[in-house]
Amino acid sequence: MFGIGSTEILVILLVALIVLGPSKLPDVAKSIGKALGEFRRVTTDVKRTIEMEAEAAEQKAKAEAARKELFGDGKAPQQGAPEAEASAPVATAAPATPEAVAPATAASTTEEKTA
Repeated sequence: MFGIGSTEILVILLVALIVLGPSKLPDVAKSIGKALGEFRRVTTDVKRTIEMEAEAAEQKAKAEAARKELFGDGKAPQQGAPEAEASAPVATAAPATPEAVAPATAASTTEEKTA
């Protein structure tokens, strides 16, 4: 595991048994086991995070290369680009307002009364 042979492990366990005593040794072993498990989980999470960041950087580089290939200068057209504005529909005349219609109607009714 750590380059330690079986005889070295046996010596370490024997020294731990003498120093800690038979009553505390199981509790200490349990605590060490939990700490090693937590350490493994943390290292796995760190590795996974690093791999995800590397994957994201690779995808970003691929997207940038594709953008450069499509648009030449590496910049995508912006939303307010002239091409988009030229193809937008444009109103040719302003809609009639009630004020513009009302005087014409009033004038035609006064002409009808005089005639």
